[in-house]
Formats: sequence, C-alpha cells, structure tokens
Amino acid sequence: MAWLLAGQLAVAPVFIRWLGFPPLEALMQSMLYAGFSGFVFIVSLVALQQAQAREEQRRLNAELRATRALLADSARVNERTRIARELHDLLGHHLTALSLNLEVAGHLSEGRVKEHVQQAHTLARLLLTDVREAVSQLREGGAIDLGAALRPLAENVPSLQIHMDIQAPLMVDDPERAHVLLRCAQEAITNAVRHSGASQLWLSAHREGSDLILQVRDDGRGSDQVLPGNGLRGLGERLRMHGGRADIASQRGHGFQITITLPVAPNAALSLPAGAVA
Repeated sequence: MAWLLAGQLAVAPVFIRWLGFPPLEALMQSMLYAGFSGFVFIVSLVALQQAQAREEQRRLNAELRATRALLADSARVNERTRIARELHDLLGHHLTALSLNLEVAGHLSEGRVKEHVQQAHTLARLLLTDVREAVSQLREGGAIDLGAALRPLAENVPSLQIHMDIQAPLMVDDPERAHVLLRCAQEAITNAVRHSGASQLWLSAHREGSDLILQVRDDGRGSDQVLPGNGLRGLGERLRMHGGRADIASQRGHGFQITITLPVAPNAALSLPAGAVA
C-alpha cells in the first residue's frame, strides 16, 4: 500500500508541469488514482486469500476422506479380531471340555451307548476343527487395504498432477503402521504443493518381503541441502517409533524424493493342534 501511494504521488509533478493542473488539483487527481489502485490491490488480495482457503479446504477434505477410509478398515479389523477372540475363548474352551468328557464317557460306557458316545466325540472334534479354521480365517483376513486410503489424496489437487503406482492389493495388518504411512504420504504431497513448485508427482507403494516401501518424488525446484521442518521431523519421529526410516534425495533443479521403508508386522496366524483349541 505504501508503494502504491508513493507511486501515485510521484505522478503529481507530471500533472502540474505538463498538464497545467493546480497543485491541489494535481494532488487530488493523484489520490484518486491511488484509491483506484488500492481498491484493485485489496480485491486481488481477497481473491488470493479465498483461493488459498479453497486449497486448504480441498486438502483437508482429501485427508478426511483418506482418514475415514482408514478408520473404516481399522474398525472392520478390530471387529474381526474381537469376534475371533470370542470364538477362541468361549466356544473353543467349552468344546474342548465337551470333547474330554465324551472321551471319558466312551471309556466308561459299553454296547450301543458307547457307539453313540464315540459318534458324539467325533462330531465334537470336527466342530473344534471348524472353530479353529474360522478363527484363523478371521485373523488372517483382518488386514487394511492401504491403497484404498492413499488414493483419495490424489483427487483434485490444483497445479499438481499425481501419478500413483500402488500394488494391488496392498494390505497392512497393523492399523497404527497404516496410519503412519498415510500421514507420510500426506506430508510429502503437502510439501510438494507448498514448497517445491512441482507440476508432477509420482507416488509408488509396494511390499518387499516384510517391509513396505513408499516412495514419493516430484519435478520441483529441489535443493542441494534439505533442512527438515516440523513436518519432516514429525514424519521421521513417527517412523522411528515403528522401526522405519526415511531416505531423502534432492538436487537443485531435479526435484525432491523421499523413500520410506517401514517393517510391516505380519498378522499372527493362529496355529492349533488337531482336535484342540489353545
């Protein structure tokens, strides 16, 4: 505003010398033009603030959709785990007790009664096997599809085209580790939009043995020396808590790349001996 005012006042001598305006009229004319320029400046500033607010709202909505998808999967996993635990703790132990009692009854009975007791014992053992398989399937199926949580982050990002290469399916057994990876991807995309000036971003995620590799790179300005801010420091702290690491590579004029390696805890399969539920 000071620059606009000074620029308009500097025109006053032109009005006085070449156009023959009286000094007061020349000053008023300059102030009038300064008012027009100030109005245009304020309107432009409001438009810029509104654009920034819309971008922030879009980013928050994308993060909300991604987090909602992750929470839905986490709730599903927790419910499957709870059901598996209840089946194991209630039905399993009761059926084991029933099988033991039928085995004792088989030794004490004779004739046709013994045959029926042995048949009941066989049915009880089959039911134990079915319960064991049901518990194992519930636990093995309790994984989160990380790809479904990552994809909403790429929707409607202005001035940035995001290319995703995500292994299908990309399942993570631990909800906390899935949440860490989601936050890492969010931070990388946010930094690309705010700081790098990139127009293209590539995000890839896949499993390598017991590790999950998340790589994000862009075609922005880059830097020969990366000084981590609060976002990157928080990202590193989250990863170290779960045994992961972040490798950063950047060069001026060649963009920015971050490679995240996080050990993914396998879902503990329930291994039970035949005819019993542990």
